[in-house]
Amino acid sequence: MEEAQKATSLSTRLFYWWADRPILQLLVLVLATSLSLIGFIQPSLITNLFSSSEIQQQQKSVASEPGALLESDQPPPDVTPFRVGGGDVTIVVTSHDFFTQESLTAIRTAVDALQDLPQVRSILWIESIPGLNLFGLPESPLPRSDASERQMELGRERTLGNPLAVGQLISSDGKTLLLHLNLDWFFVTSDTACTSDLSETAAAAASTVPGSDLKFQVTGQAPLNLLMRQNHVRDAWRYQLIGYCIMIVSALVLFRGFSAVVIVAVAPALGVFWTMSFLRFFDLEQNPFSDVIVPILVSLVGLTDAVHMMVEIRSQRASGHDVREATRRGVAKVGMACVLTSLTTAIGFASLIWAHHQIVREFGLCCVMGVFCTLVSVLTVLPLGCRSPLGRRLHVGLGKSLVDRQLNRIGPVVAWVLKNDRKVAWIAIGSTAVLVAICSQLTPDEKRFGLLGDSGEAAQGLRHLDDAMGGLEFAYVNITWKRSVEDSQLLKILEDVNDVLAAEPLIGHPLGVRELLAALPGEGEPAERMTLLELLPAELKRAFYTPENRSATVQFRVKDIGIAKYGPVFERIEKSLRELSDKYPDFTLELSGGAIWRWHNIYRIVTDLATSLGTASIIIWLVLTIVYGSIRIGLISIIPNVFPLVATGAMLVIAGQHLEIVTVCVFTICIGIAVDDTIHFLTRFAGERGADVDDRQAIQRAFTGVGSALLMTTIVLVAGMLTAVTADARDARLFGTMGALTLSTALFADIIFLPALLSRFARSKSWGCDT
Repeated sequence: MEEAQKATSLSTRLFYWWADRPILQLLVLVLATSLSLIGFIQPSLITNLFSSSEIQQQQKSVASEPGALLESDQPPPDVTPFRVGGGDVTIVVTSHDFFTQESLTAIRTAVDALQDLPQVRSILWIESIPGLNLFGLPESPLPRSDASERQMELGRERTLGNPLAVGQLISSDGKTLLLHLNLDWFFVTSDTACTSDLSETAAAAASTVPGSDLKFQVTGQAPLNLLMRQNHVRDAWRYQLIGYCIMIVSALVLFRGFSAVVIVAVAPALGVFWTMSFLRFFDLEQNPFSDVIVPILVSLVGLTDAVHMMVEIRSQRASGHDVREATRRGVAKVGMACVLTSLTTAIGFASLIWAHHQIVREFGLCCVMGVFCTLVSVLTVLPLGCRSPLGRRLHVGLGKSLVDRQLNRIGPVVAWVLKNDRKVAWIAIGSTAVLVAICSQLTPDEKRFGLLGDSGEAAQGLRHLDDAMGGLEFAYVNITWKRSVEDSQLLKILEDVNDVLAAEPLIGHPLGVRELLAALPGEGEPAERMTLLELLPAELKRAFYTPENRSATVQFRVKDIGIAKYGPVFERIEKSLRELSDKYPDFTLELSGGAIWRWHNIYRIVTDLATSLGTASIIIWLVLTIVYGSIRIGLISIIPNVFPLVATGAMLVIAGQHLEIVTVCVFTICIGIAVDDTIHFLTRFAGERGADVDDRQAIQRAFTGVGSALLMTTIVLVAGMLTAVTADARDARLFGTMGALTLSTALFADIIFLPALLSRFARSKSWGCDT
C-alpha cells in the first residue's frame, strides 16, 4: 500500500481502489454480459418493461393532435390519375432497336409472362398509356408486332412524339424501355420473388422469340432497398470478422506475447458484443452504420485504451513487480487517461446527436453507447485478465516487438524537433491555418443511394436509367393560382416553366399539361388550346391538373449523381420561378420532390458539422483545461487535434470530393479518436515534469513512455479503417480512406507538432499558474 499512501490525487486513489476489487469487477462483467445475451436472444424482456407507458403517451398525442383524424375539406375526385412512373419494381429492358418485329414480339411476350406471375398485380408500360386523342379512343403508341417496315417507322415517330412515352417509358433513342410493376406482396415469399425471378421470367419468355436481343435488369424502390439491406447484413458480418481478426493479429505482432495478446484482444471484443446487444434495446441496430461501422470503431477505440494500459502493466511487470502490484500500478497510472480519452471521444460522437439528419443522430448515439461499453470492458477485463494465470507471463516479448525496435529510430526525430521547436511550432500553426482556409471550400453533397455498391443488378439498372432516361427519381414544379385566373394565363405560365426547365441539360423530360396539349393536333390561342384539355381522359388530365384545387404540376426526372451537381441547377430554376411569380402575381410556383428536399436540407449537414465540431472542440478544450489546470496547455492541444481534420478536408477539396454524410461522421468521430493519443502524451508529460526536470527532458521521457503505445494504436486503428476500403459501397470506401488518412496525420501531429508546441509555449513549471 506504499504507493497508494503516497498518491495525492483523488483519481489515482480511485483507480487503486478499483484495481483492488476483483469481485466487483467480476460482478460488473457478469451483469453486462447477461444483459447482452438477453439483448441478442429476446430484448423484449427488457423493453416491455418500459413500452406500455410510451404507447399510452403516443396514443394521447395522436388523439390530441389537431385535425389528425380529419379528412381534407375538398376530397379528390373519384378518378385515379395516370402516372408514368412509380411501382414497386422497375424492369429496365434494353435492345439494339425496339422498333423491329422481333423486339416488339419479344417484349409483348415478356410482359404477358410477367403478368401471369402471382406476385405481379399490374404492369405499367407504353401500351398502358391512355389514348392521347380528342375522342378518348384507346390506342397503342407502339406498332403491331407484324407491322411492315413503313408502319414500323410511322410507329417509331408516333411513339417518340408522344410526351407520355418518350423520356418516361422509353428512351429517346428507342433502345431502353421501362416496365413498372406493382406487386401483390401476399405472394412475395422470398427476396428473389421481387428481383431475379422477375428478370429471369421475362428473359426466358423473350428468348422464345428468334432473333430477339432483349436484356432485362431489375431496379426500382423494392430491389434497391433490398440490395441496401443485403449489403448491410453482408458487410456487418464481414467487417466484424475482419475487425476481430485485426485485433488479434495486430496484438500478436505488436506484443509478441500470447498472454498480452489474449487479454488485449478480449477487452474490445467484449465491448463490441455489449454494444451491439444494447443497441437492440433502443431499436438502433438497423441504422446503416450500426452493424458496419460501429463495431470497427468501437473495437478500435477500446483497443487503443487496452494497448496503453497493457504497455504500462507489462512495463511494471518487467521492472520486478509481481502480477498484483503491476496491475494496480498500471491501472492507477493509465486509468485516468483512459477515462479522459473515452470522455473526449464520446463528446465527439455525442455532438452528432443534435444533428438534423436521423441517420447521423442515431449513429452518434450508437457510438456514445459503444465508447462507454468498451471503457467498462477495458477496466474490467484487463485487471481480471492480468490477475489470472495469463498474467504470469505478461512481460514475455517486452521490447521485442516490431514497434519497440523501431521506436529508437523515431527518438532522434523528436530530439531534432525539440532543437528546432520555434520553427516547427510556427509551421504547425501556419499550416493548420492554411488548411482551414482550404477546407472552407468544401461544398455539401448527398446521393439518394450512396450506400449502394456498383456490383448489384439494381444499382447497375439505376445507373443505366441515369444515362438513358435522365434518372429514376422525379421532381416537380407545383403551380397554384387565385380564383380570378383565366385558363389562357395558366398555359402561358406553363410554357414559361417549360422553357426554364428545357434550358437545363441535367433536367430530364419535363411533363405536364403544356406537353399534353402540344401533342394534340391543331393550333390556336392559349385559351382555345386549354379547351382541348377537357376532351382528354379524366385520369390523364388530372395527372397534372386539378381545377377544383386550382393547382397544376410539371414533373421532370432527376439523376442520382449528387446534390452538389444539381445545387446550381435548382438555384437557377428557383430564381427563374421567383421571376415568373413576379411576372404573374396571381400564381405561386415552387419546387418539390425528394431531390429538392435533400438539396434544401443538405445545408443543414454543413451546419451540423460546424456545430458538432465546434461544440466538441470547445468542450474537449474545456475538459483538458480543467483536468490539467492550464488554459495554455488546453490551447496547445488544439493544433495537434485540428490539424488531422483540416488535412483530410484539404485532401477532399484537392480530390474534388464533397462534404457528405459519411464525411461528416468521419470528421466528428476522428476529433474524438485523434485527441486520445494527445491526452496520453500530455498525461505522461505532466507526470514526468518536476522540479529537477526541464520541459525538454519531460517531453523526451513522455515520448519514451508512451511512444510505443502511440505507434501501436495508430497502426491498429489505420489497419481497421482500411478494412472498409475493400467494401463494395462507395461510402464505406470513402469512410475507410478518410479515417486512415486522418489517424495517420494525427500521429504525425502528436510526434512532430505537439513536442514542439509544448517545448515552445509550455514554459511554466506549474501548469495551474497560468490559469
